[in-house]
Amino acid sequence: MSSMKNLRGEQGGMNMLLVPVILLAVLFVGAASFAVWAFGSRQDYKTNSDAKVATAVAADKQVVQAADAKQYAEAAKNPLKVYNGPDAYGGVKVSYPKTWAAYVDTTDGTTPLDAYFHADYVPSTNTLGMTYNLRVQVVATTYSTILNQFQPFIQTGKVTAAPYKLPKVPSVTGSMLTGAIMPGSPTNSGVMVLLPMRDKTLKVWAESTAYAGDLNTYILPNLTFSP
Repeated sequence: MSSMKNLRGEQGGMNMLLVPVILLAVLFVGAASFAVWAFGSRQDYKTNSDAKVATAVAADKQVVQAADAKQYAEAAKNPLKVYNGPDAYGGVKVSYPKTWAAYVDTTDGTTPLDAYFHADYVPSTNTLGMTYNLRVQVVATTYSTILNQFQPFIQTGKVTAAPYKLPKVPSVTGSMLTGAIMPGSPTNSGVMVLLPMRDKTLKVWAESTAYAGDLNTYILPNLTFSP
């Protein structure tokens, strides 16, 4: 009887010891799992964080490079080149960026001055759909006649018109037209200045609003002619 009691006592003692061992094992497994999860999360965060930083740095570098390129392109336009037109047709003087090229035709009686200006070189004047940085014409048609040709487009809102004076020729009032200034290309939007020149008209325009900045910055402020 005493031996059976001892056996039961020993089993009870073993059971009591087994509970904390099991608890410790569970806690150890839980702690290990948490450590593995925390380490994995930290590594994943570090990887994603590094990727985000690298992406942000690359994007910022592209912005800086684009800004530098734009600044360099603007600086490269100076000093301006000057085209002096024939005195017989108003002595038009056009100052334009030195990074542009010019092609001028003075052989047509109805358009005694027909000039094309474009960056780097002037593409063929027969190029279909080509839009040039700048066009300058003296046409053998009166200012009122030319302006009346745009009235249908002004009335429909395709073109807006406003009085305009060249800063260096303030004695002459003409018009600045914005919108579909080329009837043959109604989808193109540009900016054109019309100025009376005795029995002729001076036309100066950018065939796309993308070139309007150069027109307003370099061309119109420096343009002169004899009224």
